[in-house]
Amino acid sequence: MTTQQLYEQIQQKKSFLCVGLDPDLNKMPSHLLQTEDPIFEFNKAIIDATHDVCVAYKPNTAFFEAYGIKGWLSLQKTIQYINEKHPEIFTIADAKRGDIGNTSSMYAKAFFEDLEFDSVTVAPYMGKDSVEPFLAFENKHTIMLGLTSNEGAFDFQTKMLGDKELYKQVLETSKSWKNSHNLMYVVGATKAEYFTEIRKIVTDSFLLVPGIGAQGGSLSEVCKYGMNSQIGLLVNSARAIIYASKETDFAEKARAEALKVQQEMAEIMQK
Repeated sequence: MTTQQLYEQIQQKKSFLCVGLDPDLNKMPSHLLQTEDPIFEFNKAIIDATHDVCVAYKPNTAFFEAYGIKGWLSLQKTIQYINEKHPEIFTIADAKRGDIGNTSSMYAKAFFEDLEFDSVTVAPYMGKDSVEPFLAFENKHTIMLGLTSNEGAFDFQTKMLGDKELYKQVLETSKSWKNSHNLMYVVGATKAEYFTEIRKIVTDSFLLVPGIGAQGGSLSEVCKYGMNSQIGLLVNSARAIIYASKETDFAEKARAEALKVQQEMAEIMQK
């Protein structure tokens, strides 16, 4: 999927919502635990209930890998279901991979070719030779950690490197890498005050923004400082949507929560 196609979806749905798929058997409605594949059945119900009000899904691979081969098969079934039923949806493998050379190439092959995700999140700590193998895949997107929403982000990311914070140096350096036009960046919603500076560096790039809802980030603040001429944001919400209810009505409640976010987004876009 191209960024232009993604933007067209945003315009059509009046939404830049990304729904995070973080399946946890301990949080799921109990009736699903009796099914052959509870994780897939949970994801499928969430997708069926929300696909018309969001533009992206972001399965967090850790929540699948934790269940071994069964979890990996559930991930495969989930992405196949999205691609077959809702091919207009942008898919993100939230894997945060990062290694050098052939290892990164194999990670990229796994998510882009085997599972057929549109994008994957990566950690840039090891530099360009850990990211460029992902960027080599045509019409696929690499979403690099920029400034994250967790408390530990201040341990390294905002430290001064000469006269510039480290996260700014990382963003600027990444623009010189081969096929950097395929880059997107993760910027946490709880860091809304940093968006103005980030937009000076990556003006046209899409930003994946976790941290609204359960983590306390403000959608209006993110949009005020982070939106560009083509919206340029994919705002993720997971727990507040997918775990809105633990009863048999969980999908309906998830839709209601997703719709609230979508309506707020539509109002912001109209302004």
